[in-house]
Amino acid sequence: MIEKFKVPEIHPAFKLNKQHYTNTELRQAAYNLIKEGEPYEEAVGDFILDWLKPSAFLEVQTSGSTGTPKKYKIRKEFMINSALATGKFFELEAGSHALLCLPVNFIAGKMMMVRAMTLGWELDLVVPSSNPLDQVYKIYDFCAMTPFQLDNSIGRLHLIKKLIVGGGAVSLNLQKMVQGLQTKVYETFGMTETLSHIAARRLNPKKKKKQKQYTPFKVLPNVNISKDDRDCLVIKAPLVSKETIVTNDVVEIITYKKFLWKGRSDNVVNSGGVKLFPEAIERKISKVINNRIFVIGIPDDALGEKLILFVEADFSEELLIELQEKVAKLKSLERFEVPKKIYLIGKFEETPNGKIHRLNTLRSKIG
Repeated sequence: MIEKFKVPEIHPAFKLNKQHYTNTELRQAAYNLIKEGEPYEEAVGDFILDWLKPSAFLEVQTSGSTGTPKKYKIRKEFMINSALATGKFFELEAGSHALLCLPVNFIAGKMMMVRAMTLGWELDLVVPSSNPLDQVYKIYDFCAMTPFQLDNSIGRLHLIKKLIVGGGAVSLNLQKMVQGLQTKVYETFGMTETLSHIAARRLNPKKKKKQKQYTPFKVLPNVNISKDDRDCLVIKAPLVSKETIVTNDVVEIITYKKFLWKGRSDNVVNSGGVKLFPEAIERKISKVINNRIFVIGIPDDALGEKLILFVEADFSEELLIELQEKVAKLKSLERFEVPKKIYLIGKFEETPNGKIHRLNTLRSKIG
């Protein structure tokens, strides 16, 4: 039996591409987007029609960056609760101007739509490209991007007041690039199961704190965190999920509201009996290499697994030697954290929404 759900009326302040809509008018606009719009607009139209159906659930697909893509049925009620929490955390009220530059095929794009309709934002759509601000000439209160989009938008970031960045780790080099900007830039932590983010951390605080490790994530309202026996994050967020969510994210809990993210347990490399966290090692190496990088373990007779480094760059013997020297001189790396080999590859394999696909990149190079 299909569970019925009465979708609330769209917030009276909501605008899509400068137009006000009631539920009925929005349904007609969705048909027009599907019939006459570009592919990204068709996806928005499809989502709106799904949202306005009297069904309690929406089907959402994961990106596949940490495994095989999966489909989930998500409660619309939980999506509304998540939107309200985001509005409170980032202090975004009705009438806020927001830009949607992410594909609506995935949860991050869908949640931007739900936030706008629920909170009464004025939402504009642009093509979900690698350079989303190229044709933007107005100032927005809020926007969500991937790290790759942010990297290509630094020069025009003054057009965004508050920016959240998710869908992949933000490199140290990218964090350096946003320092001193007027835009408040936040890295988010979340997944499809938590309806986008459940925590965020400011990447460019006004007052720089002298600290060896990066700023911890702060959880959103009505989210409780703990760890399991693997030191992985456990999330209880009853307003966005009926079930307790056990992640594969290794963390250090600072307070009941703050945690440090160390890396994915399924990425951990066991080399000579020493557990290595690739994401932590990548943060260190990013201090001397500006290109996109990742480290991964491959089978080794002596060590069990040996650590190797991939750098996104066209092959050059000179560059390879230069990178080897830089990594070798990096004093922050422990002995087992130094990659045994460096591979240069012109373009990393990616998931459909732009995250680095580590395993596929490894297979493409080594087989």
